[in-house]
Amino acid sequence: MTTTCTPQEAAALVGRRDTIGFGLGPGNPDAFLTALGERDDWENLVFGGALLLGYYTVLTKPGVSYRCGFFGPAERVLLAEGHDVELVPGGFRQFAPILRRFAPRIMAAQAAPADASGTVNLSLHLGATRDELMRAGTDPDRLLVVEVNPHLPRTHSLPPRFDNTIPVDVIDVLVEADGQPYALEDPEPSAPEKAIAERALQFVTDGSTLQTGIGAVPNMVALALAAGDGGDYGVHSEMFTTGLMRLHQAGKVTNGSKGVFDGVSVTTFALGTAELYHWLDGNTEVAFLPVEIVNDPTVIGGNHKLVSINGALCVDLYGQVVADSIDGKQISGVGGHEDFVAGAELHVDAHSLICFPSTVTTGGTVRSRIVPLLPEGGVVSTPRHHTGVVITEYGAAELTGLTVRERARALADIAHPDFRAELHGAAEAMGRL
Repeated sequence: MTTTCTPQEAAALVGRRDTIGFGLGPGNPDAFLTALGERDDWENLVFGGALLLGYYTVLTKPGVSYRCGFFGPAERVLLAEGHDVELVPGGFRQFAPILRRFAPRIMAAQAAPADASGTVNLSLHLGATRDELMRAGTDPDRLLVVEVNPHLPRTHSLPPRFDNTIPVDVIDVLVEADGQPYALEDPEPSAPEKAIAERALQFVTDGSTLQTGIGAVPNMVALALAAGDGGDYGVHSEMFTTGLMRLHQAGKVTNGSKGVFDGVSVTTFALGTAELYHWLDGNTEVAFLPVEIVNDPTVIGGNHKLVSINGALCVDLYGQVVADSIDGKQISGVGGHEDFVAGAELHVDAHSLICFPSTVTTGGTVRSRIVPLLPEGGVVSTPRHHTGVVITEYGAAELTGLTVRERARALADIAHPDFRAELHGAAEAMGRL
């Protein structure tokens, strides 16, 4: 039987020693997590989740730990403050089996309220959690907590094969909430980012299928395509953004010849402006599918003329990409980075674009993001054999099919001019060892 209650009443059902799982970003049950912070009696409360969109005080309490699959600003702050937050390495596509092994007693999610069919809608996040939500709801020894919020859109999936709803009669605890969903405004691009976006556009042609990550460069590419003369684009993207909405609104997305899920844009979560969330409500042009489908490289590779646009923190002359940690500090996570990079390189008409400014300033010192070798302790997000095209404000290095030394030379060519001589010297020594 489903019990409807307040966030505080739901928090009271959690044991002092307990385990709780929740989804990434827009899947965070905000009111429930906030209410848990009002208690101070925890002995061993363990959370499993990713990409918090709020700073939840429960994670600052003694006796509480957080196993995180993808860091965002909140995780970085919590870790810097000395709280018990640890990364669980794994791509987004691996979250489902990791969660299955963790098997938390309590699974929690946020959703749009039930409709006439008696189901709540998982709204902005399907990701890797629905199967575990259903398992928790049908297991008498576990607890399914679903936070419903009338401000969340009801999004579309592709039934009967894929379903982004949960029957109300499976839910143990229904929490009523009323907060506005987290809005991510479009970032203001820097001059180097504008130049990078212009170079990335050269790889997009009519009929391309697009995957865009978070950040100013992917957003600028989407906006430029929306304003441009081309069209007949498709969308197959882990994250659905405000920029991709603009592309739809401009009439440039047809999804007519992708080769995979023709006729609809596919994604597994959405993060953007309040306008985006309103646009997604009841919109059948976008389908939310499980991450194990959206991020499967063999599915990704089935798209025609795929262009994958992602960022990086550092690349060495071998083409090894560091995208989620730097100088021993965890910045984000693997996410779908490697999956889309690998999938985009399966066909000659596809391109994986790794985009980043050529330098970064730390502690008043300007450093090159292209380096001869990764520093000791550098953690590779994407291996060299998957890296296709690397773009800075100084050019694009197309690495596929090049030798070790040719790749190194091409990367040195697009580095900041102040660092090119050193990098070219290192490049000439490579491939001879």
